[in-house]
Amino acid sequence: MTEEVAAIAVNGVQKRYGKLTVLRDVTLEVAPGEIFTLLGANGAGKSTLIKLLTTLAQPDGGSIRVQGCDPVTQGGRVRRVIGLNAQAETLDDTVSGRANLRLVATLLGLADPQQAIAAVAKRLDLDAFLDRRVATYSGGMRRRLDLAMSLLGNPAVLFLDEPTTGVDPQNRLALWALIRELRDGGTTIFLTTQYLDEADALADRIAFMREGRIVKVGTPAQIKQAAVPTFALTVAAGQAEAAKAALAEHQLPYQLAGDVFTLAAAVAPQALAVLAPRLVVTGYVPNAVTLESVYLAVTKEAKHAHA
Repeated sequence: MTEEVAAIAVNGVQKRYGKLTVLRDVTLEVAPGEIFTLLGANGAGKSTLIKLLTTLAQPDGGSIRVQGCDPVTQGGRVRRVIGLNAQAETLDDTVSGRANLRLVATLLGLADPQQAIAAVAKRLDLDAFLDRRVATYSGGMRRRLDLAMSLLGNPAVLFLDEPTTGVDPQNRLALWALIRELRDGGTTIFLTTQYLDEADALADRIAFMREGRIVKVGTPAQIKQAAVPTFALTVAAGQAEAAKAALAEHQLPYQLAGDVFTLAAAVAPQALAVLAPRLVVTGYVPNAVTLESVYLAVTKEAKHAHA
């Protein structure tokens, strides 16, 4: 990070619900004007961290600063500089989209709510159906209106918790374009998503969260470059059990899916030398390193830790 004040600074944060520890010594920084993407399996702690950052919950240890303010002791100031687009919609189906936006503008105390609503409606292409009842909106229209509500106050920091879940491809690409436009305009974006292609396409930096801890941080390119290279070794149908026995005999670690053995590059040549004289090896190629492969490796580490 530069000497510039971080948009978000989290240091040693812990959160417990009864005897369950949800966040464990979480530390991270988000620079002003970057798209920071948090990845992790369900239950990893992503939504809990967002609740702490947006004043919806309080940590049990550590410190948090959002735009230099403490969400615990300066919650009002934090709420004035952030926007939150949560997983659960906050729309009132019984009234129009404009009425939904007007309510939020009133709660925010905007000086010129009509102008603010007109600007956000134009930005998200909402004009054509802004005066229709929300109950008549499609899924994509609802998501855009929900996002518009979080943008009304021109927040310095925008939290997007899985914003494109359930959105069709066309609207998803439109939301991607908007997120980039917001970043280019100086807005800091804190994004969670279950779509790894979305993280790869949008993120300036990515953090992987596992079991309440941050375990990897970097740009998409850095994370992929740091991943351990692997090879895919395939044996003929019906020979997987014999291959497993041979690899175990030589204490060579692997992961198996069907007849395909995934081996670290450091042991792959030895595995090939062991298996080729005994079995029919039908494939031996390096695996492409993708965010998906890194994500799967991180989640498998968690499962193995409990095995």
